[in-house]
Amino acid sequence: MKTAGHSEATTRRGLELTPFRGLRYDPDRVGSLASVTSPPYDVVVRPDGLHHLESADPHNIVRLILPQAGTPSARTEQAADTLRRWLAEGILVADPDPGLYVYEQQDGDGMLQRGIIGTLRVTEPAEGVVLPHEDVMPPVVADRAALMRATRANLEPLLLTYRGDGVMASGTTAGVGIGTPAGPGAGTTAGVGVGTAAEAGTGTAAEVIERTASRPPLLATTTEDGFRHRLWSITDPVDLARVQSDLAGRQALIADGHHRWATYRRLRLEHPSPSPWDYGLVLLVDTVRYPLRVRAIHRLLHGLPVADALRAVDGLFRVRRLDAPLPEALAALADASCAGNAFLLAGDGAFHLLDRPDQQLLARTVPADRPAAWRSLDATVLHATLLEHVWRIPEDSPAHIAYIHDTAATVEKAERDGGTAVLMHPVREEVVRDLARQGVTMPRKSTSFGPKPASGLVLRALEI
Repeated sequence: MKTAGHSEATTRRGLELTPFRGLRYDPDRVGSLASVTSPPYDVVVRPDGLHHLESADPHNIVRLILPQAGTPSARTEQAADTLRRWLAEGILVADPDPGLYVYEQQDGDGMLQRGIIGTLRVTEPAEGVVLPHEDVMPPVVADRAALMRATRANLEPLLLTYRGDGVMASGTTAGVGIGTPAGPGAGTTAGVGVGTAAEAGTGTAAEVIERTASRPPLLATTTEDGFRHRLWSITDPVDLARVQSDLAGRQALIADGHHRWATYRRLRLEHPSPSPWDYGLVLLVDTVRYPLRVRAIHRLLHGLPVADALRAVDGLFRVRRLDAPLPEALAALADASCAGNAFLLAGDGAFHLLDRPDQQLLARTVPADRPAAWRSLDATVLHATLLEHVWRIPEDSPAHIAYIHDTAATVEKAERDGGTAVLMHPVREEVVRDLARQGVTMPRKSTSFGPKPASGLVLRALEI
């Protein structure tokens, strides 16, 4: 029997996706499926968004992914107790047969995404099968690991991307995305419609996904953000074999979920193989057919007033005050980013554009042992230069910094709390992929790929 440690296979193995018996809410036992879903744990704005989700339904998934208690151990124990109770009461029910799940989400503008949910063999970066592109924060990995140990469950899927052999489906994102060039339309949508099985190619995972999505779904719901979500199961052995065969030679990039993937790797090493911990719950999206949007993740600096932040950068960056609404300020940030590193500070009722950093400052503070593409990243300059040397803020301390996906929410919290919001411009997707292929990880929370899967539609219990 293999033991913990998991020596690398002597031959290259690709993506190994396996069926599982999904846990799903019984729609007759909850207010609505929409009311029990949540964004991924790290997207939930705390505390306001957390409280909103908790009040939406007593069984909202946020009570499992972000349990609230006085101590870390109490939080994980609470989540485990809650999961056991919901299983015993029939709130969550396991599907009768193992399967893979086709997942679809579509917004009001016609943006369409389809992918496949299953349990993926957990690999190390050196195997070159699943490529990370960001560093992780050890305390967050420890927190997620404690939660997974206590619940013995994967409560929400990661978002991974791969490149299939088909064509882009109509009605998908037309801006910056995995598999698409960067352009001025980044983050926009174009067209309305769906891909077809014929476009996907016979016998491929994409063909199985498109054909399955033409059938009545297991569930359909529309969440309050306007996104429509649908889910189907694939249990036919022939279709399962087609999907697995197509994915076996492919490579994936982590689009969202670096900390959870690092958690999967940690827990896999803790348990002798073979075990259920050899696999982790993921959503795989073929971004040739369904390109993703790339957005920035912003920083909220607690306890650093904007005036103090500006005094510290005086003479080190060019600083311009912008008395403009948020969309115009973001447009100015985008223009400045075309010429080099640029950041937008907010929190005092105005916006302050930082650009043209002092080159000697960058030479002193940015590590020189990485590729030029990494050294020139906005996230690199923010973390290595501004956070560490200018503002002296620890990047992994929740008491000092928060990472927030919502731009307006970041500004509002800074203005309310007296801190500084640091707004970022999205990095180009081709830079992400090129660095990942070189084995170079970007600073933590450098990118936000989306749309992200809703949490709460399908879970995995390791012992079912």
